[in-house]
Amino acid sequence: MQLSTQQQMLVEQRLSNEKKSAGVAYLLWFFLGGFAAHRFYLGSVGIGIVQLILCWGGLLLSGILIGIPLLIIFAIWWIVDVFLISGLVDKDANNKRLRIMNEVALTTRAEA
Repeated sequence: MQLSTQQQMLVEQRLSNEKKSAGVAYLLWFFLGGFAAHRFYLGSVGIGIVQLILCWGGLLLSGILIGIPLLIIFAIWWIVDVFLISGLVDKDANNKRLRIMNEVALTTRAEA
């Protein structure tokens, strides 16, 4: 799909308004990681729910030692997420760019 320069500028302008911030994602990871806030922010709701269950289920069950493996798994996943966040932000931006490009192409075709 070939877009004119004006259309490309419109796509990038809309993308800059809609894309997620890596800085916000890292802050959420650091301060609210136990609530998987960074995953919910980046749109990974299913993974966020799994992380919530691992963290809080592990905390609730740690008194009877069953929760300790859950907490270890969560801690490893939490540390790995710091390396995944930038890629998740880029993936989200690319998906939004494609969606916006399709919208711009359809609306300009309809106007012509």
